[in-house]
Amino acid sequence: MTDTIRFEPLSATAFAPFGDVLEASGTPDKLINQGLCGRYHDLAKLDFSSGQAGISVFSAQARALPFTLDMMERHPEGSQAFVPMQRNPFLVVVAPDQGGAPGAPLAFLAQPGQGVNFHRNVWHGVLCPLNGPGLFAVIDRIGDGANLEEHWFETPMVVDGEV
Repeated sequence: MTDTIRFEPLSATAFAPFGDVLEASGTPDKLINQGLCGRYHDLAKLDFSSGQAGISVFSAQARALPFTLDMMERHPEGSQAFVPMQRNPFLVVVAPDQGGAPGAPLAFLAQPGQGVNFHRNVWHGVLCPLNGPGLFAVIDRIGDGANLEEHWFETPMVVDGEV
């Protein structure tokens, strides 16, 4: 029998154990550009053991619901942020560490205008746009050494819900 994980809306409170939600909500920290631009300042904790922050662009194929979760990954040497460059929802799956492997996964639906920053060493699913190909700016560690650990589940799980 395959377990089904129901996703919930992405919120800063629910996501806090795993990372930061990147969004422009509430009152900006300050106004810039002659008062015509609100700056929401320092929204994510970038954390790298070595190397430097780099910005890459990922073009990810769309995934369909229900989504089969058969693998999760983490980055032991640095945080990783996904910032969508299109205004479409995307699926975010995370899990606490349980003895060096992912524990029970949680799933969130990021709405248009939301991005995420996974803290260093947090188990997460693959980049998962739901509407057409997804274009994302990704801010993560660039440097020597391995920064990817994958865990493949013996029994895949299913992530589903209403978009």
